[in-house]
Amino acid sequence: MTFSKDALAGRVAIITGGGSGIGFGIAKAFASASAKLVLASRNEERLQGAVEEITEMGGEAIAVQADVRDYDSVARVVQTAVETYGGVDVMIANAAGNFVVPAADMSPNAWKTVIDIDLNGTFYCARAAYPALKESEFGGRFIAISTTRALEGWPGCAHAGAAKAGIMSLIRTLTGEWGKDGIRCNTIAPGAIGDTEGVKRIYEDAGRKANELSSIPLGEFGKTTDIANAAVFLCSDAGAYVAGADLVVDGGRNRGRASPIVSVPGK
Repeated sequence: MTFSKDALAGRVAIITGGGSGIGFGIAKAFASASAKLVLASRNEERLQGAVEEITEMGGEAIAVQADVRDYDSVARVVQTAVETYGGVDVMIANAAGNFVVPAADMSPNAWKTVIDIDLNGTFYCARAAYPALKESEFGGRFIAISTTRALEGWPGCAHAGAAKAGIMSLIRTLTGEWGKDGIRCNTIAPGAIGDTEGVKRIYEDAGRKANELSSIPLGEFGKTTDIANAAVFLCSDAGAYVAGADLVVDGGRNRGRASPIVSVPGK
């Protein structure tokens, strides 16, 4: 799907984890829709490469090195965006950490690391961006990247599943508190997105690709562009009346895991 070139014209968007994977996919889609971008990540080299690619495609972007586990670091990203572009209209909390380890073998530090990045980082993004989002002439947008696994349990990834469940609860609260300020808060819940490092590590390298594909009714992994299109929709005028939603983009995986219909003889 291709949105109009001015779908996000005039908007300034911060994307954490914007140098690669889903975050970079969203960044490219936003640039194509004329948003001005502030990309944040711990990896400065990756960020610079992302900014160069966006510039080459005719977009406008700057890079700010930041660690979402540190509130002051996130606040500096917002301050830089305001100083550079005059405000912030969109904050996308995309930065995340995850790795496979059974809960019985998970160290307290492993648990804390993922919770700090995923859940605490999302709150820090929301809190730091709130004053600027409140002033957005378009109606501020706050989007957090979640997962359907937050609700169904995630064997091998208890830390990430719990963090994402916390994010979904947070978004519901922020919707109730910040709606009066014109801020639309939503989550996007990706399924298995094939062109990401996460799917490579969690499914392909672990020899679970075929099993995972069998659980997806559409029969294929998603693409970063699928998530990017959902984000453009939510942040454009088309998504102006969407708040408190969990937009699932997973090829039907969350339905494919439902119990099969059992036929009863004679019925």
